[in-house]
Amino acid sequence: MRKRGIALAAVVGMAALGIGGTAVAEPVEASGRIDREVVQAALDKLTTAGGAAGAQVRITNGRQQFTARSGVAEIGKDKPVPPDGRFRVGSITKTFVSTVVLQLVGEGRVALDEPVGTYLPGLVPDGITVRHVLQHTSGLHNYTESVALDPAGFERIRFKHWEPRELVALATAKPLDFPPGTSWNYSNTNYVVAGLLIEEVTGRPYGEAVEKRILRPLGLRSTSVPGDRVGIPGPHAHGYYRVDGKDVDVTRLNPSVAYAAGEMISTTADLDRFVDALLDGRVLAPAQLAELTKTTPVSSEYGLGLEVSELPCGVTVYGHSGGIPGYSSFLGSTRDTKTRLVGSFTSSPAGGDGAGAQELLTEVFC
Repeated sequence: MRKRGIALAAVVGMAALGIGGTAVAEPVEASGRIDREVVQAALDKLTTAGGAAGAQVRITNGRQQFTARSGVAEIGKDKPVPPDGRFRVGSITKTFVSTVVLQLVGEGRVALDEPVGTYLPGLVPDGITVRHVLQHTSGLHNYTESVALDPAGFERIRFKHWEPRELVALATAKPLDFPPGTSWNYSNTNYVVAGLLIEEVTGRPYGEAVEKRILRPLGLRSTSVPGDRVGIPGPHAHGYYRVDGKDVDVTRLNPSVAYAAGEMISTTADLDRFVDALLDGRVLAPAQLAELTKTTPVSSEYGLGLEVSELPCGVTVYGHSGGIPGYSSFLGSTRDTKTRLVGSFTSSPAGGDGAGAQELLTEVFC
């Protein structure tokens, strides 16, 4: 999966599970009314030159809220992208997982600065704490660098079932990238560990904890943790790879390769409701919400499962982006939740340069 890269342009058309940016101490909030024609033009650019076969976004700016779409749901057909379509959200899964862990912290069942080994003996090297895992400061090697996620390689393993401990073992077979807590590196291994931590503490699959603690209370009925289910339920657009000169539809895949680092499915409406409730303090207690959004000198662009980015115009955006083969996604909000952007972008086999992405971000947040 990809390395970090600022904002939306870096994720369109890529098989990703993370984002990055630059945090600022005093956020500048977005202002002004959003021009829907500018948004539409940006989406049209994304689906003609930017690398997306289809795009759908949901935008909120105060009392103004609307959806927009561009491109097609399936290459070779005229059917447009469904405005309420479901999609694979990739690393936005991490924000759900971190939220559950922080709820367990608030309940006194997990301690952020306790070694992971207290809960999962022998799983990872000594010295790695729960905070290190959620913050990507553990030093754990990124297991996805050892998995064939290039188009040709992924086609051979697309329907393979992966056990989460198998994924961790791919990482721990390699030395730590750095001593825990001394640096920062985006590693999907961290959130596989976080998923296993939830399962150990609750005694149930992590997806059940996500459903019980977040999805049901917030009414996120179109969001799911698929496990080994290869299809996307309900209306959805298709994602693609190009393999040996041929267009391959990779919509159906076994998402266990991503597990708690990026397997979830959702909609723009559900994700919008989630980030609004999360940053509004309706999901976490104040102490845990502060931990979620707090960055440090070591991880100045990442809290605990939440990325904090400064756009060129000075506005700070809180959220996450990510992807899985065929799909890229973006979730962003100002800290006061008055301005929010949620989007899904299906990969085009023809590729592209991300054209339109910066225009979209600028119009929404700046």
